[in-house]
Amino acid sequence: MARVSKKRKAAEAKVDRTRLYTLEEAMKLVKEVNTANFDASVDLHVRLGVDPRKADQNIRGTVVLPHGTGKTKRVLVLCTPDKEAEAQEAGADYAGLDEYIQKIQDGWMDFDVVVATPNVMAKVGRIARILGPRGLMPSPKTGTVTMNVAEAVKEVKGGKIAFRVDKYGIVHSSIGRVSFPVEHLVENAEELLHTLIKMKPASAKGTYMKSVTVASTMSPGIKVDPKSIH
Repeated sequence: MARVSKKRKAAEAKVDRTRLYTLEEAMKLVKEVNTANFDASVDLHVRLGVDPRKADQNIRGTVVLPHGTGKTKRVLVLCTPDKEAEAQEAGADYAGLDEYIQKIQDGWMDFDVVVATPNVMAKVGRIARILGPRGLMPSPKTGTVTMNVAEAVKEVKGGKIAFRVDKYGIVHSSIGRVSFPVEHLVENAEELLHTLIKMKPASAKGTYMKSVTVASTMSPGIKVDPKSIH
């Protein structure tokens, strides 16, 4: 049985597991109870009353967090040569096509987001089995299949994140770092939660937002009262 450290015990003692906190209270507390010696990620876990097996309830989309995630994302743009300069000027870390498809087939994965132009998607399909399971496959739904690669790159670098519900009906997403001010964490969380509320499927019955939990990389989970989200 794994031993619980003194720091972890002290952190857990500060969290009332029977209580539902407001977003602001939860963000203040997650900063207090973080036990990591690094700038840990603050994550939101939202359990929705949806059945992901049904196409219209398989929630997925994107949101631009007002204050970003605190992590600089490495962007790969798969495009024809005429779009490479545009992608690089916008801040893409890599831009090209055949050489990168080959590198990915050989095991290279030094990127966080893939943007592609529509006219190369047939070739990108060759690596769908590699990118898909990792949530990296470009898609029009997430704005990562577009001819306007400059705008797509700037959005990703500026705090745009993609999210999707897992098979248990839960959306997991980073909304910042423990070093962020409380108000920035609250505003980022609100942006994601409001986006999810707007995406409620007409066919979803009963309570839509069943539970909201916030936690850092190494902290206890803190339950948020969904009714406190306006």
